[in-house]
Amino acid sequence: MGQQVQGEDRLRSVWWPALSDGLRRAGAPEGLLTEPDVAIGFYGDLFRPPGQLLAAGDPPYTARDVDGGFEQELLAAWWREAAQRDPEVAPPDADDTLVATPRSVQAALRALSGSRFFADVALRLVVADLKQVRAYLTDEPTRERVRARVMARIGPDTRVVVAHSLGSVVAYEALCALPGHGVRALVTIGSPLGIRNLVFDRLRPDPVWTCGKPLGEWPGGDALTWTNLAGTGDVVALVKDLRPVFGTRVRSALLSNGTHAHDATSYLTDELCGRAIAEGLA
Repeated sequence: MGQQVQGEDRLRSVWWPALSDGLRRAGAPEGLLTEPDVAIGFYGDLFRPPGQLLAAGDPPYTARDVDGGFEQELLAAWWREAAQRDPEVAPPDADDTLVATPRSVQAALRALSGSRFFADVALRLVVADLKQVRAYLTDEPTRERVRARVMARIGPDTRVVVAHSLGSVVAYEALCALPGHGVRALVTIGSPLGIRNLVFDRLRPDPVWTCGKPLGEWPGGDALTWTNLAGTGDVVALVKDLRPVFGTRVRSALLSNGTHAHDATSYLTDELCGRAIAEGLA
């Protein structure tokens, strides 16, 4: 989310040093992965308003721009999670739980602005992120264009897919849409995949109900290893353990990412992330 003014090369320049550090923490041999081996499945420009200049910044969203339904419900979920993780954030009142009015939307944004997680994020960017998640999950043309970008980067020689935030949803669906792919390891970081109703229940393919509970499709063959890493303070990854909805084969772990709990590089430099990547490359 929020990468619409970035690009493939820019993100690679940020991700590659962190990937390298994580592999080093895991004790991977030098040269196991080199920068030319890394490809970025970029789709942020698809969320960039047409004709917007790089210096123009993001649309000046306010609380009034948060649409009802999906956007308000996801905002409420972030607020509740932030209140549980940060004692400085007042929890929503019972009347505000569903963020059903413009007044409570403003209250939610005001509460999040005082949290450690959103401290350095402008409120207009929070609203923009809400709109990107909604667009991917509810607008099929947007979903198809975004997913096609990622699928195009997964070739016969691709062994590891590392996916962050909304990208983990895209990568999961892309792998499910590529039967017989050769990916050995999926590493999801800061993922919202486990959020029921808003995210999980909208996935493609649809989760299958088994023994009275839903189960998401496994995104590969029996040889695929899926590792999901969630920061303890990461509000976006508010469902930390994906095993209840994707099965016990998912390796789930909690990380301490400091104040930048959702930042991709905070995940990539961790030993567990480096180990999961190294295992897929070995």
